[in-house]
Order: sequence, then structure tokens, then C-alpha cells
Amino acid sequence: MDWKTHLDDTSATLAEFRRTHEAAGRGFTAMHRGAMGDGSLTLREKELIALAIGISQRCVDCIGFHVQGAAKAGASRDDIADVIGVATLMGGGPAYMYGVKALEAYDQLIDA
Repeated sequence: MDWKTHLDDTSATLAEFRRTHEAAGRGFTAMHRGAMGDGSLTLREKELIALAIGISQRCVDCIGFHVQGAAKAGASRDDIADVIGVATLMGGGPAYMYGVKALEAYDQLIDA
């Protein structure tokens, strides 16, 4: 998979949806900002949690966006690998398969 192209395409689709249903787009954006804003957890920790959930829920788009967010917040490739281990513990074989996609995304999007 070409992660950059995939996420660019997904972003364009999301932008179109936001134009089509502005209230839902604004609501999701507000919830995202509220959840990822200042709190007792750092943004890096929150992005890694979101990544683990994306892996366990098998959401390819979530994996890509939260790999980017985690790296931007200071997460390393080793941090991503640790998240994959925890997600696999909680989500079994399917999470393992989606977890390796997170390393692929990191390598393409961050280490490229």
C-alpha cells in the first residue's frame, strides 16, 4: 500500500463529506479536539492509544493518521512496535496483522 496516497485520498473524501454534512463534520472535529487536547495524558500517549484502538478495530485509515500523529508528537518506531504488541495482546491475530501495517505506515510516512 502507498500510505501517502491512501491518506491523501481519504482526506479528500473526508473533506467532501464535511461539505455534504457540515454538522457531522464539525461535531467529529470538536470531539477530536476535545479528546486530544490538554489533559493528564500527553498528546503522544493519546495518539499511541488511538493507534492501538485503530489496530484492534482494524481501521486502516485510523492506523495511518494516528501513526502520523504519534510521530509528530514524538513517538518513535520502537513506540509503534510496543503499541502493536499491546494491541495484539488485546486483539489477537487480526490485530497482529493490522499491527504490522502500522510499522509499514511508519516506515513509508515517517522514515521515508
